[in-house]
Amino acid sequence: MTTRPILLAASLLALATSVATAQSVATYDPQQLPATKGQVAQYSLTPRGDVDGVILDDGTQVHMPPHLGAQLVHAIKPGDTVTVRGLKAQALPLIQALSISGASGQTIVDTGPPVTPPSPIEMTYRWLTVQGRVHEPLYGPRGDLNGALLDDGTQIHLPPDQAGALESELQPGKSIAAQGYGVTDAYGRALDAQQIGESAARLVNVGPLGPRGPLGPPPQAIGAAPPLPPPAVAPPPPVQNQ
Repeated sequence: MTTRPILLAASLLALATSVATAQSVATYDPQQLPATKGQVAQYSLTPRGDVDGVILDDGTQVHMPPHLGAQLVHAIKPGDTVTVRGLKAQALPLIQALSISGASGQTIVDTGPPVTPPSPIEMTYRWLTVQGRVHEPLYGPRGDLNGALLDDGTQIHLPPDQAGALESELQPGKSIAAQGYGVTDAYGRALDAQQIGESAARLVNVGPLGPRGPLGPPPQAIGAAPPLPPPAVAPPPPVQNQ
């Protein structure tokens, strides 16, 4: 799997965004970018539960910066038909969006990081155990494989450096189980996986235990991670009678 076209697209969008941010008023016109229309199936969530875009019913993953999450959930709801303008990956169902417009006429536009960051959406983190079948792999804004979307809408996230090693296990139809700190709320369910496997009885560690995420530790976490099982020890050989 090649990520060069995606990285190039991400770099171009970052350049455009930085130009807009450097000025008091954004001058980069989203109308110049290709438009994709579709129906919203659910919100896209970060490993710690922040809304960072939407997932369309055809599986297209649309990413925007998490600081726009509050605006996004106010203007766009699951089931809405939207028009997305942004850079579309060549080989992946992925769009790094510059704008998302809803049927109501409201448009969310990425004009760069705000001068004053908005208050984060309040969330409570819990130790979760999930299990199901993979609906599709999940990708970060730059096209890096970072988890899986289950058939029930649960989003399992993994560190990108470890997700690549598990690529074959994150394909559609695969049975998967995971444990870690996550959130379950009106915007969906997201899990920052720290143990993963094909079933709850066959889990392996994929990172240090404890809440983590790109925006720092969560404000609170309920429930402690269970202790890891002791390593298997082979029984001693039977004593031979002389």
